[in-house]
Amino acid sequence: MVASANPVNIPLVKDTISREEIIALSDWLRSFPRLTKGDLTLEFEKKWSEWQGCKYSVFVNSGSSANLLMFYALLLSGRLKNKNIIVPAVSWVTTVAPAIQFGLDPIVCDCDPETLGLDIAHLGKLVDEHDPAAIILVHVLGFPNKMDEIAAICKDRDIILLEDSCESLGSLYKGVKTGNFGSMSSFSLYFGHHLSTIEGGMICTDDGELRDLLISLRSHGWDRDLPPARQSELRSRYGIDDFRALYTFYHPGFNVRSTDLQAFLGLEQLKKADTVVENRNGNFLAYDSTIKNFQYKVRQAEGTLVSNFCYPLITEKRDELVAELARAGVDSRPLVCGSIARHPFWYERYGRTELPFADIVHDHGMYIPNNHEMTSAEIEYVANVVNSVL
Repeated sequence: MVASANPVNIPLVKDTISREEIIALSDWLRSFPRLTKGDLTLEFEKKWSEWQGCKYSVFVNSGSSANLLMFYALLLSGRLKNKNIIVPAVSWVTTVAPAIQFGLDPIVCDCDPETLGLDIAHLGKLVDEHDPAAIILVHVLGFPNKMDEIAAICKDRDIILLEDSCESLGSLYKGVKTGNFGSMSSFSLYFGHHLSTIEGGMICTDDGELRDLLISLRSHGWDRDLPPARQSELRSRYGIDDFRALYTFYHPGFNVRSTDLQAFLGLEQLKKADTVVENRNGNFLAYDSTIKNFQYKVRQAEGTLVSNFCYPLITEKRDELVAELARAGVDSRPLVCGSIARHPFWYERYGRTELPFADIVHDHGMYIPNNHEMTSAEIEYVANVVNSVL
């Protein structure tokens, strides 16, 4: 057992924003630049799109806001054939909440033991029963879902796919980055994630119509940030002159903009994106080769690259392991939400839902640190603590 007086401190996250990046930000601030959303935001969106491999990106103030706008844009676009939306059991509250907030009917899908994503057999059953208009999935902790099977279901049944990629920046499925499989995808730029703008989020899409709708919804519902041709089209349709257009609202929008200050940080962070992904994957593989085999060990599947957010453990010894890690100075957390169906906001609305593997994750799942600054010695130390309990 590890002694309780151990001085080691291994947190989930170290300094996502480096000293050098803060100095660069300080130098930029001393030039008295524009701080609110402006040209740097446009530059960040452009470079993000280039790195991600998508046509359009929309910078917002959080990954949660990104999910909110994805759902609302889909709703306002008129593309939903009904109100049924399949959501993942192992996810995050703001992956699922917009479906409830916008009056849609979420249907929860169980978790796949191999990927922590959507269980394909259960998904097929739910699709047959409910004929959903859309599916939102999460690449949990960076593990890509089984995208061939999911894409085939969506194509065959005319279902719109959304991806919550907030935990999977840079993960690959058969050479394609997660976030490039659906109509829209969301990313988080919170401090604890792969890259950080302190707070921030990004929406990616290849659909110009959805991009324009997202841009308008991001800023109140006006046309101010839209391409000139789209502005002219809207103003002509509704008889709006240029002066009145300054405060004309075409959609009941939000204010979920970010700032040029955060875009500056984002541009700095993008410079190290490939290194962050490489390090997180290397750390994951080091954990995988060092930690003992156990019943529910989630592996990097053939044809994928896991840009691992944190390393998952699903064990009946969870409580003992959490206590031992704490004594050893190692941070740990539940495996994200566990089962979303086990949370009060869900079962008070929809009743209790039994989901065999999501329930196992809820009762026995946890994760341990992985970040791009972890050393091999730290990984070995954490793995040894885990092995002492498993």
